[in-house]
Amino acid sequence: MARGTGRRDVTLQQGLSFGLIGATVLCFIWGRWRYDLVALGALAVGVVSGLIPIKSAFDGFSNDIVVIIASALVLSAAISRSGLVETLMAPLLPRLKDERTQVPVLATVTTLLSMVTKNVGALALMMPSALRIARTTGVAPGRLLMPMSFGSLVGGLAVLVGTSPNIIVSEVRQEALGKPFAMFDFMPVGGTLSVLAILYLAFAYRLLPKERAAAIDIDAALAANAYVTEVEIPEGWAFEQSRVADLRKAAGRAVVVVAVLRGRKRISSPHPNRKLLPGDVVLLEGQQQELNELIVKAKLKFNDADRPVVMAEPTDEVRVVEAVIGAESDLIGHTAKSLTLNDTYGVNLLGVSRAGYRMAGRLATVRMKAGDILVLQGAEQTLPMALQALGCLPLAEREVRLGGMRHALLPTAILAVAMLLVAFGVLPVAGGFFAAAVLVVATGALRMREAYSALDAPVLVLVAALIPVSDTVQASGGTDLIAAWLSGAFHGMPPLLTLTAMMAVAMAATPFLNNAATVLIVAPIGLGLAKHLGLSPDPFLMAVAVGAGCDFLTPVGHQCNTLVLGPGGYRFGDYARLGAPLTVLILVVAPSLIALVWPFAGG
Repeated sequence: MARGTGRRDVTLQQGLSFGLIGATVLCFIWGRWRYDLVALGALAVGVVSGLIPIKSAFDGFSNDIVVIIASALVLSAAISRSGLVETLMAPLLPRLKDERTQVPVLATVTTLLSMVTKNVGALALMMPSALRIARTTGVAPGRLLMPMSFGSLVGGLAVLVGTSPNIIVSEVRQEALGKPFAMFDFMPVGGTLSVLAILYLAFAYRLLPKERAAAIDIDAALAANAYVTEVEIPEGWAFEQSRVADLRKAAGRAVVVVAVLRGRKRISSPHPNRKLLPGDVVLLEGQQQELNELIVKAKLKFNDADRPVVMAEPTDEVRVVEAVIGAESDLIGHTAKSLTLNDTYGVNLLGVSRAGYRMAGRLATVRMKAGDILVLQGAEQTLPMALQALGCLPLAEREVRLGGMRHALLPTAILAVAMLLVAFGVLPVAGGFFAAAVLVVATGALRMREAYSALDAPVLVLVAALIPVSDTVQASGGTDLIAAWLSGAFHGMPPLLTLTAMMAVAMAATPFLNNAATVLIVAPIGLGLAKHLGLSPDPFLMAVAVGAGCDFLTPVGHQCNTLVLGPGGYRFGDYARLGAPLTVLILVVAPSLIALVWPFAGG
């Protein structure tokens, strides 16, 4: 109840909700348990204590926020799988000779991609190209990756689906005012900040260590295996001038043409000017990713991959996996031809890797040894049994993509249509993006297994569990109470200063709470503060979104920063070296920009 001094009592319900949120935040900061587990624990405590009614405890899992984030992740994976970006970037990459050109171009492309896909998807899409450029030009990966990560964070601020904070503040606005932010409402602020960030990163990357060895994770170590695979030149093939040199050039010289088999004639180490004819079998050696890109780009075909794979069920899918031959394997001493792998086990041999040895013969006639690494193609349900029968072990359960059909334009076209339908109000955001995600799977642009892999389960669970937890503060009147306290503290101060403080709070909280959790907790407080001060809530919601989306100081506040930590060889303090000046720049420029676009006295 209100007192004469203007102070207000804290009710038991408010005290319990504050205690639950406070304990959750402390567990996040402590870092002893996973974010998603902490969020689920908070949800369970809220239900048991009666703070969260059981009938609404799981509403977060059906909330539009979760649907939009999940759909955006699937669409990002489909665009990555399409290879369209690599194709568009291919003419540009050879021109990037040093870091002075590499950093601005890669950071700009990643920033722009973040405006059409989710920012973490855009960064994951561009990282392989950046690492390849770094390897071929001798530039330290650490000079390239962090600027790209920061660019993806700022670029994601420009559209509704670019980053989770935008999606969440839009939902908060929907619940409070009856209308969400539109798809491109974020563009004036986010687009301007993106330009400023790119200009800063184009020069400030020099603050990063120049020589720092990258940490190699298990996937990178496995991907370094050099495979020999054989492909056939199809009828009507017309790639460049159809020479050996054209294949080498298309692969950035990362793939070696070991031999060309023409009828019964074998041409080892063929001359670069040798013409390749339809029906020629070409032995290629290289790492999995480079082989895959060349086979798809040059439209080559596998001999064995054309052999049918028996499906156990109509809904079964074809998988390609990497497996090592065990010491007791029946493959040892035999060839794929003598064992009739396809007829007996239902699998096709697509590639072989043997340490310290380059195989120059046909894959079907290579005698297997223990320790050889094979690339095998088979049906999803029968492949595990085939591996067991052959005495092969899948490498870290890692699926390999070698060849296969790509839909270059389809995912991008579906995404573009969805964004336009949402932008013009034909479909709501959740419905439009969910339909687009279903469509890319239904059309074959992304397999169902790949769609499931694209879903970032910890983030989805974190958001879904925290939605009802954060609602307890609002339902108990806690947000109004905090807003009243803050309005008293900021009474008489310029609104711009209050807005800057709100953004600073979100920036400070994000490294400890995760950006999604920060918005779920801070956005309702910002909304209540604006109400108590008699100001429009829009600039405060925008400030929270920008602040929560701009963690440039740590590797843990956002997935993008975590993603580049190992490959860039970074240490914790490296993020502040490049990120602290950018944080100050955003904090100085963004509030004024937000106030200009979203006036305090707006409706």
